[in-house]
Amino acid sequence: MRLDEINLRDPFVLVHEGRYYLYGTRGATCWGPADGFDAYVSGDLVQWDGPFECFHNDGDFWADRNYWAPEVHALGGAFYMFASFKSEARRRGTAILRAESPLGPFAPWSDGPVTPPEWECLDGTLYVDGQGLNWMVFCHEWVQAGDGTVCALPLTGDLRAAAGKPRVLFRGSDVPWRRRMRHSSGTEGYVTDGPFLWRMTDGALICLWASFSNAGYAEAQAVSESGGIEGPWRQLEPLFMRDGGHGMVFRGLDGKLRLALHSPNEHLMERPRFFEVVEAGGALRLK
Repeated sequence: MRLDEINLRDPFVLVHEGRYYLYGTRGATCWGPADGFDAYVSGDLVQWDGPFECFHNDGDFWADRNYWAPEVHALGGAFYMFASFKSEARRRGTAILRAESPLGPFAPWSDGPVTPPEWECLDGTLYVDGQGLNWMVFCHEWVQAGDGTVCALPLTGDLRAAAGKPRVLFRGSDVPWRRRMRHSSGTEGYVTDGPFLWRMTDGALICLWASFSNAGYAEAQAVSESGGIEGPWRQLEPLFMRDGGHGMVFRGLDGKLRLALHSPNEHLMERPRFFEVVEAGGALRLK
């Protein structure tokens, strides 16, 4: 199938052994009951095979709704999926699953969510620092926090649990173009979604993240002034402002750097889209 035939939010691309593996939130079950994730496989980013169900809740998994933003990282000969889930009994949080293949089957690796159990959290991503320490960078959701935050949480070496307390890196209100949102619950505040860390060739550390502007969903970027996860983080010019976001970047088999995001941000209309980007002037730019 073609890329524009795939209804998927929060796209994530793993490049592994000459193939592209695409993961994301199923569009049809995004906002309600859900039971799994799919993967799609391609050799050229144009034609895709799938969907192949790479995780399925057989009835024993703790979450039954809001299966969001799976991303898969190859580490130490295995594959680790970071994904967000929710149930009636547990707040939304990011859990870690593991498999021997990028197509799964993925099985629970962490004991439930790794994010703080009293917080509503989402969109955890893996970052391995220069000392080889593992971190989960995630969002404390605006529907609980008001002013959503992007946080960093140290992880154990085996990626099974938190190894410390979360620290706030920055807030949704930190960008001048932010738009105040109102949730159906009555909560008002600023959105933070989909963090992703990218180390530039010049050593700079960039964090992509998404929020809302007056033009719709948008892809923001920040740079760590220390070059490390601790920051401080300085907000840069946004990367994409045309109703698209929850992005990540990957280097293709052709050596080109690409941004993956979903657009438009409209239920059942979401499609994964790829844009060539370059590193320029200390930031990522659309080519």
